[in-house]
Amino acid sequence: MSYDLDFWKYKEGIRLNHQKVYERLSNGDQVDGLETLPIPEIIAAVSSAFSAGWEHPDKETWEGGDRGIFQVFTTPQFFRFDCYGLEDEDINRLIEIGISFGCPLYDPQVGKRYDGA
Repeated sequence: MSYDLDFWKYKEGIRLNHQKVYERLSNGDQVDGLETLPIPEIIAAVSSAFSAGWEHPDKETWEGGDRGIFQVFTTPQFFRFDCYGLEDEDINRLIEIGISFGCPLYDPQVGKRYDGA
């Protein structure tokens, strides 16, 4: 089963239509009202969290054997994890990385952003 996890950060006081933001960011567009993210630091956090038992054959892909595979897509304002057969524990680690950078999860499969608002 594939699943994608999407993350961005609104500027202070900004709130937009999450689905429309997701669509634009997925197309690689820039969106007014979003923060620029520290993408190299985010990727470093992912690499650190998924170092033991995971292969990293290219800059976008992590392979965990029986634990599944995920790929990352980034722009200066956005990062998305495309997950294939990941265990819940590993999905939660990816979500925690997003949260640690002030980026709540947007789940396009259910159309919900988990920002507490």
